[in-house]
Amino acid sequence: MSAETDMIKLYSGRILALAADMPRTARLVNPTATAKKRSPLCGSTVTVDIVVKDGVITEYGQDVKACALGQAAAAVVGGNIIGLKRDQVQSGRDQLVAMLKNDGAVPDAPFSDLEVLQPAKDYKNRHASILLAFDATLAALEDSTASA
Repeated sequence: MSAETDMIKLYSGRILALAADMPRTARLVNPTATAKKRSPLCGSTVTVDIVVKDGVITEYGQDVKACALGQAAAAVVGGNIIGLKRDQVQSGRDQLVAMLKNDGAVPDAPFSDLEVLQPAKDYKNRHASILLAFDATLAALEDSTASA
């Protein structure tokens, strides 16, 4: 398979559709916590605002400046994050890492749509961007518990 064919496969219509229709792109006015994460390799950034009540994410906003792969991952995270607790977010991230780096299974629901990113496992330089939404969310959750 040629490199051009590989890139076409990597940036599938489904990935581009997720990137184009990202939910929760408005920043929150009064978040419980905010975190920004940046991929040093490509410069992608994700800033996440959350409101947490009783350990559960009740509001979520994100500002995503990333490649289509990072945007697609942020779209899946943003579309499924409300109602989750820290351990569920961590589990989703861990499963995504296993899928990308260790040929692991697709993440469980509510993050099973991350399956679309399976072709990215062969592009290690894209992994950090794909993980940014999870990393920023987990950092914000950490800040929210530290300040509680």
